Amino acid sequence: MIGSPGQTTELLIRDLRYLEELQPHMVGIGPFIPQKDTPFATEKAGTLLMTRKLLAVLRLMFPKMLLPATTALGTIHANGRELGILSGANVVMPNLSPAKVRGKYLLYDHKIYSGCESAQQRKKLADRMEAIGYELCVERGDSLM
Repeated sequence: MIGSPGQTTELLIRDLRYLEELQPHMVGIGPFIPQKDTPFATEKAGTLLMTRKLLAVLRLMFPKMLLPATTALGTIHANGRELGILSGANVVMPNLSPAKVRGKYLLYDHKIYSGCESAQQRKKLADRMEAIGYELCVERGDSLM
């Protein structure tokens, strides 16, 4: 979570070096967003700018990696996921939890629900990606590597 309380540039560099050693196939990063029921409720949220910079760095480090434009990006900015894609992310992972149980999975406050998250609304998500010049692919990501 980019911008987590106590996170420093040195810690981010250490994390990037660890990823370089690990060589993962997928890494999900997003901005830190406080959650009201935690000790971090009053902490400052991470930023769109820093998250986009780190998405770009990760894309340069790992050209074939699956790199999601997270729901957290969409939560802190109306076009956050699109901006994540434009910064180097190559995966959009919709929230497929049924609406009636979504409240049980809130990792942070005000989690986005745009109506594009369900499998039934894939066309809306495809339209949002096409608006920024990308095509939605629904193949398994691990089979494309």
